[in-house]
Amino acid sequence: MKSLDCLLKFTVLLFAFATATPLCAGDWPQWRGPQRDGQFIGPAWPDKLDTNHLRRVWRVELGPGYSGPIVSGTRVFTTETKDKKFEAVTAFDRKTGKELWHTQWEGALSVPFFAKSNGDWIRATPACDGERLFVAGMRDVLVCLDVETGKERWRFDFVKKLAAPVPDFGFVCSPLVDDGAVYVQAGASFVKLNKRTGEVIWRTLQDKGGMWGSVFSSPVFATLAGKRQLIVQTREKLAGVAPADGKILWEQPVEAFRGMNILTPVVHKDTIFSSTYGGKTIGFKVKESDGTFAIAEAWRHKAQGYMSTPVVMDGVAYTHLKSQRVMAIEVETGRELWTSGPSFGKYWSLVAQGGRMLGLDQRGVLILLRANKEKFELIDQRKLADTETWAHLAAADDELFIRELKALTVYRWNGAAAALEKAPASNP
Repeated sequence: MKSLDCLLKFTVLLFAFATATPLCAGDWPQWRGPQRDGQFIGPAWPDKLDTNHLRRVWRVELGPGYSGPIVSGTRVFTTETKDKKFEAVTAFDRKTGKELWHTQWEGALSVPFFAKSNGDWIRATPACDGERLFVAGMRDVLVCLDVETGKERWRFDFVKKLAAPVPDFGFVCSPLVDDGAVYVQAGASFVKLNKRTGEVIWRTLQDKGGMWGSVFSSPVFATLAGKRQLIVQTREKLAGVAPADGKILWEQPVEAFRGMNILTPVVHKDTIFSSTYGGKTIGFKVKESDGTFAIAEAWRHKAQGYMSTPVVMDGVAYTHLKSQRVMAIEVETGRELWTSGPSFGKYWSLVAQGGRMLGLDQRGVLILLRANKEKFELIDQRKLADTETWAHLAAADDELFIRELKALTVYRWNGAAAALEKAPASNP
């Protein structure tokens, strides 16, 4: 009987493995990449951004959108707002740009007048687990779609089901998928849902919602003081949350003008780096003693962040500031290494690899930098779009996926694989 039981268990596991659709090494399945840290592992980038080294493969016109494209297997997904009334998701063939499926629903939202310059269109970047696509609609609705067909599997309306107010700035947090769950900051709270059914597992960090409850930051996983936990930044505070039960392990107020805690905190060892609009750049240290966690401010710097989440290499955060300059700062000590002389656009999405960084400027300029602790080192730059590029850059294999305001464009590196051996290894 034991042999039969083992055989049955093996058969079930084998069937599950054979029928699953695992994520591939060349995927960019969510906001800021596979590990949600802006780090790219793949063929090294050449030292030039000209057309001999980076060529356009295909381009499709779309309605406006700020959510970044994501890549899973042979598919590319992106969102758009159509006719100021509908939100839409489209799957494209990664090689050709051919449309594979398209779905949409009513769900547009008009943001407050002082945010109109950044548009009313969909903002959050979807997440994919290889089988399901999780899309956040502006009116606080999370929709789960089938990757192969685009068919809706489930949806969760946070306004209706949790009696929460419609967020004034829309659903901005990008969903985080881990194991059997999807995590979002929505419904004036932080929520864990079953990714297969859409049922709520727990809800925590509830706030008043509305104008001041519309959260901009996105959750990440990190190991701090030896414990894996969720790092969550609301409009007023930073918190560590236990993924199993939603218990608040520690929390810390974070000052920001009108709650403009927009970037997502990054972690190096036991130090959390955060930077706010109208506040400061701060390093927080998390410690544990006898099962109790505590957080304390380790250092503070006068620089202000805005919307750009930094990348960390060799213990240094490279961050784009409210001043539109770039700063290198040690995460553990807060020691400023340099701030760039030139200024850039209002926002960068950053991807790091092999001691270098790509920054997609909101003005449509792609910028290649070296991660140099001694000085700001610009390698090359190239204007790729005539419209704004607020959506996060995606990188997978030898390709770059750029969501312009009204288009999706794919570029491919020439000679990327040949340059792989020359690139130094990064140490995030």
